[in-house]
Amino acid sequence: MYVCGPTVYDVPHIGHGRFALVFDVLRRYLEFSGYEVDHVSNITDIDDKIIRRSNDEACSASAIASRYETVWWDAMDALGVLRPTAVPHATEFVEQMVGMIEELVQAGVAYETSDGVYLAVDKVPGYGLLAHQSLDSLRSGARVEPGEEKRSPLDFVLWKKAKPGEPTWPSPWGEGRPGWHTECVVMSLGLLGEGFDIHGGAVDLVFPHHENERAQAVALGRSFATHWVHNGWVMMGGEKMSKSLGNFTSLTDMLERTDARAYRLLVLRSHYRSPIEVTPQTVADAEEGLARLDALARRFALGSHPDPSVPAVRAGAVEAGIDAGAVERFRVRMDDDLDTPGALAEIFDLLRQANSAADAGDEETGYRLARTVAALCAALGLDLHGDQEMADDRAQALVAKRDAARAARRFDEADELRRELEVLGWIVEDTPGGTRLHRRSGSG
Repeated sequence: MYVCGPTVYDVPHIGHGRFALVFDVLRRYLEFSGYEVDHVSNITDIDDKIIRRSNDEACSASAIASRYETVWWDAMDALGVLRPTAVPHATEFVEQMVGMIEELVQAGVAYETSDGVYLAVDKVPGYGLLAHQSLDSLRSGARVEPGEEKRSPLDFVLWKKAKPGEPTWPSPWGEGRPGWHTECVVMSLGLLGEGFDIHGGAVDLVFPHHENERAQAVALGRSFATHWVHNGWVMMGGEKMSKSLGNFTSLTDMLERTDARAYRLLVLRSHYRSPIEVTPQTVADAEEGLARLDALARRFALGSHPDPSVPAVRAGAVEAGIDAGAVERFRVRMDDDLDTPGALAEIFDLLRQANSAADAGDEETGYRLARTVAALCAALGLDLHGDQEMADDRAQALVAKRDAARAARRFDEADELRRELEVLGWIVEDTPGGTRLHRRSGSG
């Protein structure tokens, strides 16, 4: 699986967080299903945006890239995203990119101009297949800018000849640097080989980026990705999230304000190809759903780690402590184009059944269903927090007084004690065994 990674010139936004989570869930589910996944995701560490920022800040492009790559991985770690098995950097593959461009020129599908080397898309069979448009349709409305030497407005740059103040590498066409579309095709084929299984990224990469990647492989007669997976937009108040619309929200800011697991749950609630609304209300709704899952984990003392039964489930030998029928229903949903909303519906139905069984005195059934919930959440990368926080002496004293008030049916007093505990930052749960406390997300 090759997933187009970030261009590291700024802090990641929440759209970056969505694509990272979508492909993390895909990878985790494939592994849950018994596959070994070779997951490659690149870092674009040379680009116009990086160069502009380096010039603005009077430092090297490599310093900018290094700074924001660190920010990227910090955010991914906070989201609980598994590190790829390989993380190629564009600058490490320039020599291979030059070699591929030479092949394209020799094949007669690329040509040199005064400012670079371009691919002639009209020489590529099936150009436009990913965009679901014909070459003529794509040409409609496109034009060559004044001063450009491109033969067609759709032709794209493979090699950019050197400009003052930019990092450069040697090539047969003089010093310069590779075009963006050339980077990923070289790295994906170089690391995964021809005909690799999955190529993914956000939907805005379909055209021109992924179309142009595919075009280079096709022009050389090389088989490229077998399946393409693209996740949908992130919407803010009904509009696509973008800096130009003024509704840009950084992922790092979001992670400082809310539990990262809530964003994973919010992403899971929408089909990966559909747009999602990220607003204070949708995040709060996800936090509420997460609180219900954590409450189940606490009730059945499941701890705060992915359930140990997951390897047994993954191997298909579902052990006695897991509901095999529920696992199969979960698989049916996920096997249907990664239907995570349907899979979550199965999980929350199990949650209700687990609580109902325990409420009715059937602790054994409740525990089995709760362990199944934890196992299936783990398959989606959603860790449940089931550990009981140690209350301080003041909180413990209030809990004791509240339990005594409830036992004596002094409910007004019990309600007042609940409010005191909540002011101290505790969430209060009434259980058959008495008052239970746990911290709000972000509370000390």
